[in-house]
Amino acid sequence: MWDCGETSVRLIDYTSTVLIIAHKEETSRLSCALEQEGFTCRVQRQSHSAEQASFARSYLCFINHVDAWKWVLEHQQPAIIVEADFVPVKGMGQLPLPFCPQQEDVGMAWLYTCAAQIYDISPERHAQGYSSSMVAYIMTPRAVPSLLRLFERISQVPGPEHYHPWDSDLDKTLLAEGLRNYVPFRNYGEHGSDNPNPEHYAHSLGRTHRADVLYGPLAFKPAYAATEGFWRTRLWGRIKGVGRLVLGRYAQLHVLRRAEVPLKILSFAMQRQFSLRL
Repeated sequence: MWDCGETSVRLIDYTSTVLIIAHKEETSRLSCALEQEGFTCRVQRQSHSAEQASFARSYLCFINHVDAWKWVLEHQQPAIIVEADFVPVKGMGQLPLPFCPQQEDVGMAWLYTCAAQIYDISPERHAQGYSSSMVAYIMTPRAVPSLLRLFERISQVPGPEHYHPWDSDLDKTLLAEGLRNYVPFRNYGEHGSDNPNPEHYAHSLGRTHRADVLYGPLAFKPAYAATEGFWRTRLWGRIKGVGRLVLGRYAQLHVLRRAEVPLKILSFAMQRQFSLRL
């Protein structure tokens, strides 16, 4: 198996803390599923002030993630951060960590990916890469100061009232600081929301996104199962994932050309997709 080398540890052994980001969403089912895995959950609810009424939804979401990052920095321990519409797979705590735990240059690692790209495969067979989704990820204390500075810059330009895809800036911000970021072999869960994002649609982005391939069956049915159809949506997510692989969007041609061992990258990319599991 790709990410089960000698240096791999279980996710629960690296960090047992999960910060759940929410506004008004129901989180009890998510908390229960994660606590059954052995995680300790802390629900972080955002309340909007009158002065925030004109803020873009993306910026309000940014604020809530920043508050979670500050918790990581204050406690000097890594944490799993998930949004309220995340649906974990069964046995999530037993799954392998997507990077080597002894590394001191880890910035963050996505546990759920959207529009992911991979840059390199480590000797321990972990994938260094990028994702634009913040549904579920690991944040390390070392990464937080750089991301807080990014928050300050975006707060000035373009400012709170304007939409900005800040989640697309995280990887390059951390890479500039010499930190490495990782994506998983398969997704540790699903984006379960059935509520399309109007800001994304207004800026010509996809209104919804789903996992392409999962590590296993989900702990509970996502909200979209009742409106979109569970298996139809999962199949479409898988088709899109294979399409991104075939079109060279997951492992890009320019990355393969400059890679020392491009077959490692191609092998990782192909093996994660060609599985019977939806």
